[in-house]
Amino acid sequence: MRRRADRPVTPVTCADVAPLLAGAVDRDIELTPEQLAHVESCLRCQAELVQYRKVLRALHDLRTTIVQPAPGLLADVLDALGERGERRALRSMASGRRAAYTGGIAVATLAGVTGALLLAGRAKGRSARKVA
Repeated sequence: MRRRADRPVTPVTCADVAPLLAGAVDRDIELTPEQLAHVESCLRCQAELVQYRKVLRALHDLRTTIVQPAPGLLADVLDALGERGERRALRSMASGRRAAYTGGIAVATLAGVTGALLLAGRAKGRSARKVA
């Protein structure tokens, strides 16, 4: 490794270069001469660079590929989404209804007890009037 006059050059490791390789393939990042020298001498980094190139090539190929869905696939997906949405809506309505049913039962019970007391009071008042 070359040394600069102002500071010593630290050795470049795979850990230093690995995060930069994807950007180097995409030409977003330029590797330093030291990093390039490491990649040229390291089979591990070269293999990773080849993998990134394959991925980039596959992504470029996907841009021009037109995928035709199977007949009826869209309808099946929309039906499944609709069913799931309906189930979720029913569950939320049911949980909301539970609170309403509980409150309704409490009000009905209170009204029934009040009505029974009023009727009982009226009945006592009528029987007291008849006796007198």
